[in-house]
Amino acid sequence: MWIAIRLPQLPLEIFLRGSSTPEPFALEERHRVFACDGKARSRGVRAGMAVSAALALAPGLRFAQRDPAAETEALLGLAGWAAQFTPGVALEFPDAVLLDAAGSLKLFGGLAPLLGRLRRELAQMGWSARLAGAPTPRGAYWLAFAGSERFVDSAIELEPTLTALPVAVLRCDGETLEALAAIGVRTVGELLALPRGGVARRFGQKLLDSLDRALGRLPDPRNFYVSPARFRGALSLPSEVVQAEALLFAAKRLIVQLCGFLAARSGGAQRFVFRLKHRDRAATEVAIGLVSPSRDAGHFALLARERFSNLALEQPVREIALEVDEVLPLAGRNLGLLLEEGKPQGDWERLLERLRARLGAEAVGGIAVQPEHRPERASAAADPGAKQPQPGFGERPMWLLNRPKPLEEIGARPHHEGPLELLAGPERIESGWWDGGDVARDYFIARMQNEALVWVYRERGGGGWYLHGLFA
Repeated sequence: MWIAIRLPQLPLEIFLRGSSTPEPFALEERHRVFACDGKARSRGVRAGMAVSAALALAPGLRFAQRDPAAETEALLGLAGWAAQFTPGVALEFPDAVLLDAAGSLKLFGGLAPLLGRLRRELAQMGWSARLAGAPTPRGAYWLAFAGSERFVDSAIELEPTLTALPVAVLRCDGETLEALAAIGVRTVGELLALPRGGVARRFGQKLLDSLDRALGRLPDPRNFYVSPARFRGALSLPSEVVQAEALLFAAKRLIVQLCGFLAARSGGAQRFVFRLKHRDRAATEVAIGLVSPSRDAGHFALLARERFSNLALEQPVREIALEVDEVLPLAGRNLGLLLEEGKPQGDWERLLERLRARLGAEAVGGIAVQPEHRPERASAAADPGAKQPQPGFGERPMWLLNRPKPLEEIGARPHHEGPLELLAGPERIESGWWDGGDVARDYFIARMQNEALVWVYRERGGGGWYLHGLFA
């Protein structure tokens, strides 16, 4: 079965989907209204009306110039999102994509669950879509074009269903439609009832070929869409935005599109960038990094919220774009039959990503083990997501003092808030002779009077005692 996704308000929604509560809005082309939203229609504005007349009816009406290039980009973005459901995605310009879903129905649990997911995610992206299905791609598009959201699954039912549609679904030029109306042809069925030879002589063979392809009498091969290596989605805003948090509504719609694109590529993103374009064509870049690749829309939206809540805009924003330069392989996770120890593991990666989004990437770091025996040089700052080698030395405390603290020795025992009981040791560390920072120490694990464990050492050759670390 082919499923057609048609966006009847594509030129308008390119602008409207970026805001939850836009003002009355219309598109202009050649000084006339090309399309308008419901708020403008309620004030009497209609397509084809002069711009001056529309402003007289609705003084607060906001206009934008129609952008066919942006419409094409939006349709390509929709195809990239739809490729997660089937590799057979074809473009039907100017306002639809076609999905060869026959091989995907079982994967998604049947037609009804697949349609439910399509409608849900299309709404999340801000598209008002009409869906229809048929055994042929052209038949599916005709049903969606006519607003008949039917799903015909057999070739026997296809012809009776299509014959009831108006001839406008053929998308002929105005002259052909007027000629058909003049001879009383208003439906596809009435056109099929005419002698084929006469139709071909008067309207051309192309019209008959279109009918035959829709009915499955002729093959209708399609060039399938191929997803690009990088992702870029953009939303034009109906009005300028001066507060960063107000951009989250548009950002979530781009995130849903991104996650569909990543699912189609069987990959994830470890870094994505929002570009906020201003009036003077300058842009503010908001980069969000992750510890590991992901394509979780909810998690992406949470990280975006954290970043936007602390972002102060220097200029109003006219457009928001989302970009991913590198799609990384996303490994699946093995799930056990029973949870270990009766509870799920903590997701430290997402906690770390949220902290970095809220506090800034430079405020949250990790610790890497260095090939060095001297404790004060055995670690260094590193990226939290980097894989670390396993230390090859004995047990060490998590907290080292900036400088070892001299301890008092009473009765041949070191004291720190009372006498210390030596539990393990000595661990001899003798290193650094090559760089002038040589040490010669015997380390011990000791217990304080309050049962806390500390790490102490004694300088070789009868030197004093020092406190160097504390165990958690």
